[in-house]
Amino acid sequence: MKTLKNFTKLTLLFLLTSIVSCSDDDDGNMPPDDSVTIVEAAQATAELNTLVSALQKADESANNDLAAALSGEGPFTVFAPTNEAFNDLLAQLDGFDSLDDFSSQQLQDLLAVILTYHVVADASVLSTDLSDGQSITTLQGSTLQVSTQGGVFIGDATDVDAEVTTANIEVSNGVVHIIDKVLLPQAILDELADIILVPITDLALGNENLENLVAALVAADGDLPTVLRGDGPFTVLAPTDEAFATFLDGAALEDVPVDVLTNVLLNHVISGEVTSEDLIGLGSGYTSTLATGAGDQNVSLFFDASGDVIFNGVSTVITPDVKALNGIVHVVNAVIDIPNIVDHAIANPGLTSLVGALTDGGNTTFTDLLSNEEETFTVFAPGNDAFSAFTNPNSNDLNAILSNHVVVGAAAFSSDLTNSYVNTAAEFAADENLSLYINTDDGVTLNGTSNVVTADIVASNGVIHTVNAVIDLPTVVTFAVADPNFSTLVQALTELTPSTDFVSVLSAQDGAGSDPFTVFAPTNAAFDALASIPAEADLIPILQHHVVAGANIRSGDLSDGATATTLEGDMITINLPGTGDNIADITDGAGNTGIGIDAVDVQAINGVIHVVDTVLIPNTTN
Repeated sequence: MKTLKNFTKLTLLFLLTSIVSCSDDDDGNMPPDDSVTIVEAAQATAELNTLVSALQKADESANNDLAAALSGEGPFTVFAPTNEAFNDLLAQLDGFDSLDDFSSQQLQDLLAVILTYHVVADASVLSTDLSDGQSITTLQGSTLQVSTQGGVFIGDATDVDAEVTTANIEVSNGVVHIIDKVLLPQAILDELADIILVPITDLALGNENLENLVAALVAADGDLPTVLRGDGPFTVLAPTDEAFATFLDGAALEDVPVDVLTNVLLNHVISGEVTSEDLIGLGSGYTSTLATGAGDQNVSLFFDASGDVIFNGVSTVITPDVKALNGIVHVVNAVIDIPNIVDHAIANPGLTSLVGALTDGGNTTFTDLLSNEEETFTVFAPGNDAFSAFTNPNSNDLNAILSNHVVVGAAAFSSDLTNSYVNTAAEFAADENLSLYINTDDGVTLNGTSNVVTADIVASNGVIHTVNAVIDLPTVVTFAVADPNFSTLVQALTELTPSTDFVSVLSAQDGAGSDPFTVFAPTNAAFDALASIPAEADLIPILQHHVVAGANIRSGDLSDGATATTLEGDMITINLPGTGDNIADITDGAGNTGIGIDAVDVQAINGVIHVVDTVLIPNTTN
C-alpha cells in the first residue's frame, strides 16, 4: 500500500470533531437547537455512533489531531454517514471486520482522509442551497457532485451516490446532513485498490481475461449486469475469453438468441456464496443455478471436487475464490451449456454404469431419445451400485428394462408426486406401455423395490431422480405387492392360501405359463366389506374368479355385455357404461351386479390389472 503524506495538526484542526461528553435525548436524535457543536450533536445521535468511533480511531495516529475539529467557530458543513453506511464500507474491504482493523498509523491516516472528504469548510450549506449538478469542494481537496433528481444525492468517486436521509440539522458552528453511504475520493480508491471489493459485474469489467463474459452480459438480458451488482450474495462461474471463443465456435454473440444466451449465462450463477473449500468439503453433488429448465425449475449443476473442481464434467475451475462485494467468483475454462438428460447422466461418475448400458454396442436409441429438446422426460436413474446388485432374474431384455425407467411427456418433480401409477417407455405390446407405481408414504418408492436417493436433478428437457435399485419389468404380482391398497389381496394370495402357489402362477411371462393375465384386483376396502374372509378351501376359487388367463384385456377392448371365463371356470360379464362413478360394472359368477371397476389398465409385462370395489364371488352351485 502506498504511503500517504502526513496531515499536519494545523490542517486537521479543520476536520470534524472534538470528543465532548453529551447525552442522547429520549429519541436518540440530534438536539434541535443551536447550543451544541457538530461533534456534540453527533455524539448525541445513536445513528452516528460509528462515525464518532471512526473519528476517535483516526485520531490515534500521531499525524492526526481531530479532537478540536468542529469545536471551532466554523462554519462547517458535514455529510455524516450512518452506522449502517460504515458497515457497508467494512463489507467492501477484504479483511476488515470492524474499525479496529484500522490498526496502523498508515491505515488511521487513510481513515482521516476519508473523513475529511465529508467536510466542507467555511460554509454552512443547507439543502436549499444545493442545486442539481453542483460541485462542492471538500476539506480533503476533492469534489462532491450534487443531484436533486428525486431527492438529494451526493456523488463521490464510486458509481453509487449517497442519499441525504436527514437534512439541515443546524448547530452552533454549522450544519449536518445525514447520509446513507460513506463517501470515497479517488485517492482512497487508488490506495485501497488491492483490498476494496467491488460488485461481481464491476470485477468482470476490470479483468482483461473476462472481456467476452462482459460482452455476453451486455448482449444478453439488459438487466443481468444490474442483477450481478445487486446485494446477492452470488457465486459466479466466470468463463475465460478462450472458453467463450470455444463455445461460440466462430459465431458472434449476436448470432445467439438473447433468451438462449441469457439462460446460459444464468447457468453460471448460484444463489449464495460457495467457496472452493465448501465444494471440496462436500466432495461432489448437485446445486442449482439461476437458469431455467424443465417445468420452469432452476437448472441443476453437478460439481465434482475429488481432484480439480469440475462442473457438469466439462468446466474446470482455474482460479478459485475471487472475492467480490456481493459474492465470489470462480474463473472456469469452459462455458457450461444448459444440460439435457444425457448431459447430466454423463457428468455424474455415479451413473457410469447407466451410461454404459444405454450406449452398449454403439446403441444410440436412448441418447437420441433423451437428448430430444422437443420432448419432456422423467428418468429414474439407477446408480452404479444398483447396477452391480442387479441380477436380471427373469432374463428380461436390458433395453426394455432401461425403458422402464423413463416416463415420456412429463417432468415429474418430487413435490408433485403422489401415490399413483404412471406409464413408462417400456411396452407390453405396441402402444401398451408398462405402468410404474409411485409410493410417497415414506420417501419415494417405485414398484415397491427402488427408492429415490437424489431427487429433482433438473435438465433442459426433464428431470432425473437417482434410485438405489434397478426397476425390473413388473408382473401383475409386482403391482399387487407394491400398492398398499392391495395388501389384503396379497395376504389372501399367500398366507391364507398356502396350498396354492398363486405368486408363481401369476408371475409367469413370455408364455411360460397361463400368461398373459387380466386381473380384476379387489381393494382392501372390498375385502373389508365381506362379513369375513373365507377359509382356504372357499378362498381359492374366489381368488381364481378374479383372473382371466391367456388374455391382456385392456379397457379399450371392453364392450357392453362382454364376457370372459375366469381361472375358476365361471364367467363374468362387463357392462358399459358403469353406474355412478364406476368406469364399468361387473356381474360375477354368482350373479352379483353393480360391482364397480374403479381404475383400469395397470399394465404389467405379463398382463393387466383393473381395480374393483367388491370381491367377486363365483357360482357355488356348479
